[in-house]
Amino acid sequence: MGDKTFLVGLDLGQKGDYTAIAVVEHWIEFRHGVDLVTYQRLQAERLDVRHLDRVPLGTSYTAIVERVSDMMRSAELRGRSVLLVDATGVGAPVVDMLRRAALDSPVLGVTITGGDHAVRRRDGWRVPKRDLVTCLQVALEVGMLRMPEELAMGRELAAELTGMRVRFTGSGHDTYGAGRSGSHDDLVLALGLACWGKRFG
Repeated sequence: MGDKTFLVGLDLGQKGDYTAIAVVEHWIEFRHGVDLVTYQRLQAERLDVRHLDRVPLGTSYTAIVERVSDMMRSAELRGRSVLLVDATGVGAPVVDMLRRAALDSPVLGVTITGGDHAVRRRDGWRVPKRDLVTCLQVALEVGMLRMPEELAMGRELAAELTGMRVRFTGSGHDTYGAGRSGSHDDLVLALGLACWGKRFG
């Protein structure tokens, strides 16, 4: 027996950048027995990638809102999911449009920053890009995040992950992004948003 929720990450692209959508099924699987230190029930946490997609370049934000709203209203996701939306730059009005769409799921705006820690604000969260990338990497390394071999966009995601680079500014801050000019990180960020959102699932 266990509990499950769907986490939907939406990374919004600007001109020349893709918008990406990731759907992750978040499981808490309870096991027999208790932890001898905390006396809590033993449990295993799983993140199973169910959908990964890019929206065609040039798609209007209104059309993106309609597409995501239709997805969130599907029988599988309706009332059982959390939508985490990149609210950086042009994302803020898109978050507002999705909230006005009256979905049966929470819509959380996440402004991606170069800061040091996540901060909750009245209008949403401010989260370092580092947190999204490392949350995804750790979930992969420990086997919590699982992806089917036949996953659409799986190769593109793998290329983005291997292409991610860390750079340090003159003031010592770390920045994360695609290593080569013309490369993308939209799939990584959409999936990173979904994985980071497991605290709400």
